[in-house]
Amino acid sequence: MNKDFIFTLKSLALDENYQPSNSTRITTNFANLARGDYRQANLRNALTMINNRFNALANWDNPKGDRYSVELEIISVDIDIENSGQSFPSIEVLKTNIVDHKTNKRIEGIVGNNFSSYVRDYDFSVLLQNHNKNQSSFSIPDNFGELHGKLFQYFVNSSAYQQNFNKPPVICLSVSDNKTYHRTENQHPVLGVEYQPNESSLTEQYFKKMGLSVRYFMPPNSVAPLAFYFFGDLLNDYTNLEFISTISTMETFQKIYRPEIYNANAVAGKSYQPNLKNQDHSLTQIVYDREERSKLANEQGKFAEENFIKPYQTVLEQWSANYANSCA
Repeated sequence: MNKDFIFTLKSLALDENYQPSNSTRITTNFANLARGDYRQANLRNALTMINNRFNALANWDNPKGDRYSVELEIISVDIDIENSGQSFPSIEVLKTNIVDHKTNKRIEGIVGNNFSSYVRDYDFSVLLQNHNKNQSSFSIPDNFGELHGKLFQYFVNSSAYQQNFNKPPVICLSVSDNKTYHRTENQHPVLGVEYQPNESSLTEQYFKKMGLSVRYFMPPNSVAPLAFYFFGDLLNDYTNLEFISTISTMETFQKIYRPEIYNANAVAGKSYQPNLKNQDHSLTQIVYDREERSKLANEQGKFAEENFIKPYQTVLEQWSANYANSCA
């Protein structure tokens, strides 16, 4: 490879005083909560939900259900393409940290969890939409997701990542509402019952280009499976407390953003198809503007096109052509 890109990492606490930075995608889960008149109550309520869920799952040696709390860090990754000091906000993830109040120890959780990327916005909201304009049937452009996938793998393999994090990332997403999931006999003590989809989705294919595999599990006392994207051996590479930190965090966000699925009043059965029009669900006490979020995705995609894809197109194309998919 004839070029090194420089990654700069920044960390910001996600607590009740959190305010999104200018470079944060405002459609990101936690940023959407931190806006408007109810921002502090939103954040406080979400963090309480996370802590309660964590203690419910980590119930051994925890008689009062208050042994642990979760601290969240927003990890922002800027990329400098030409070593010029000019950087672009490439990705943003969450890192969980666990505080054990019994031993007064702070335990590292998992990095990843939520995944935010301007280039992904460009791929889905600009490139994919333009490709399918005036087309009679939906199709995917050649090399769709290739650049994004290589940039992500390059970051995970970089010294910047290795110096800051001990384990590869795990990203936890909602299930797709256009697939059917079938319960298997496989069960994990914390992740819960494993489900398998009837077919691959565009999201799965996109994350595969990032080097990530996916498995679907419905944790104890959950009502729907979560998608866990990972490198390596998911079930053996992480501890139960690490898993619980991800489940409690991301299930809380999904209850807020996808209440029709994750706060449904009925539990997923042996054969399960998520339904975003499901009326039989409960709402959290947290204000969330879903309509605004979908509008902003297009704006963010155009931002990436104007400030990253177009200015560095030649450099990125050459780099991508020379990059070996070392994680594939």
